[in-house]
Amino acid sequence: MAEIVVALAQIGTTVGDLEGNSARIADYADRAAAAGADIVVFPELCLTGYPPEDLLLKSEFAAASMKAVGRLAGRIGDVIAVVGFVESDYDTFNSAAVMSRGRLLCSYRKTFLPNYGVFDEKRYFGAGTASVVLDVGGVRLGITICEDIWFPGGPVEDQVARGGAQVLLNLSASPFNRGKYAYRRQLIASRSMDGPVVVVYVNTVGAQDELVFDGGSCVYHPQDGFVAQAPRFTEELVLCPIELGTLKGSRMLEPRFRYSSAGCPHDVEVCEVERPAHRASPAVERTPGPEELSAPEEILLALTMGLREYVVKNGFEKVVLGLSGGIDSALTAALAVTALGPENVTCVFLPSKYTSGQSGAAARELARNLEVKLLEMPIGDVYGAYREALRGELGEGEQGETFENIQARIRGNLLMALSNRFGWLVLATGNKSELSMGYCTLYGDMAGGFALIKDLLKSQVYELSEHINARAGKEIIPRDIIERPPTAELREGQLDTDSLPPYEELDPILEAYVEQGMSASEIIAQGRAPELVERVVAVVDSNEYKRRQAPVGVKITPRAFGRDWRMPISMKNPRR
Repeated sequence: MAEIVVALAQIGTTVGDLEGNSARIADYADRAAAAGADIVVFPELCLTGYPPEDLLLKSEFAAASMKAVGRLAGRIGDVIAVVGFVESDYDTFNSAAVMSRGRLLCSYRKTFLPNYGVFDEKRYFGAGTASVVLDVGGVRLGITICEDIWFPGGPVEDQVARGGAQVLLNLSASPFNRGKYAYRRQLIASRSMDGPVVVVYVNTVGAQDELVFDGGSCVYHPQDGFVAQAPRFTEELVLCPIELGTLKGSRMLEPRFRYSSAGCPHDVEVCEVERPAHRASPAVERTPGPEELSAPEEILLALTMGLREYVVKNGFEKVVLGLSGGIDSALTAALAVTALGPENVTCVFLPSKYTSGQSGAAARELARNLEVKLLEMPIGDVYGAYREALRGELGEGEQGETFENIQARIRGNLLMALSNRFGWLVLATGNKSELSMGYCTLYGDMAGGFALIKDLLKSQVYELSEHINARAGKEIIPRDIIERPPTAELREGQLDTDSLPPYEELDPILEAYVEQGMSASEIIAQGRAPELVERVVAVVDSNEYKRRQAPVGVKITPRAFGRDWRMPISMKNPRR
């Protein structure tokens, strides 16, 4: 018989929706109790939604969280619930509340506050100074929150070595980026073996602005490996009976936890919690974990979840985008249809005199494949009116970026007019390679409310487009779009390579500089052409002013433009 049955409530919540989030938590707690769980664990800050950012600087928000957690406790029946919330005391804390049978029993305050990448927790929270261990009928369970287990020592050692924890509950809100899932699993296994201790990891799922949370909650046993695993990118309640016999034997034979030197030796509070009324252990068979996702598939799921939740949480129903006949807008349209359904996506073809017949044919074929409505709005007359209005100052010719940008801005204006009239969210279609190099027009192709593929390099745009076709088993994105040389078609015979290095040369440099934080000299040392590297890095730096004005979009890499990338606009770079 299992010594304790834990339920992992992998749920998504909405920032600020304390009432709705409370109802969701109470419902999952009831479901866990009905399934036979002794304890149900929820994600980090699930009561308030994550991340609440500067809402935390409003005193009434923390006060509302405190009232909400009290009301929620009254709704919890015969099960122990561990719930993430904002705690207000002499400071504000990122905390976990323990509640059962209508009572709030105790709370744990997060110790390690991340302050890097997308995290600003030291801006908002004080650090906890005590560890908490629950004693549930003789089974001891430590409580940690996200970053607390990302390093050896600290509250993990406190709870295991000084509090006798056999099980470690970790409430998490760990954002998705490419490759992070595998790293996270390695870390969970490592921390479990450090104890040794069973690690119950519960991650949130869903999206908040540019962040996506992929779930992947799990239970790792130091002798048995992963004994429970939740799928990614979807809500799930996972039940896991935990056997501790082999763990106890291992700790007696190899009591290394006794010799730990805690990194932050805090007080350990042992909270005795009455076990829920006896019920037969549920018959839960150990099943294989969810199928591993390929890199393109997890990116596709992240992008579609990010768009879908942004649309819903901000009160939109439909989206609109310009369809050029090129690869970027084609991928954006395909992702939008996957996320929202074809009935909620409108595409607009906005040809100029430089737009080829090939582009029009490709746009129409794509629209048919996606079963979306396609509007055609030629911009020639509007462009002519602009030319006439500017003739006195700009002369008769129409060569150069000025006239290219006019076309892009006309298109942006028309899309925004449709947005204003019908309430559609405009999707910008620029990719990370273009944003890096400033190969985009402010108030033109950068116009929009959400930039879905802004964190995809051009090479990844092609990779994901191929994946969409392979996934469907047919050509969704026409072959002609994938194979034609990329062009903005803002002048006669224009190709991207007129202004940019070939993407197969550009993208590895951008990945090294932007995502990996390498310097120009380090990239050159890898064998890249010095003149090319210096040129690319200089152009990236000089276009920060454009990126600051770009709409938000889904983060899928370790370092995305936005909250990950905080370069000054005005600077003299000593490297140059």
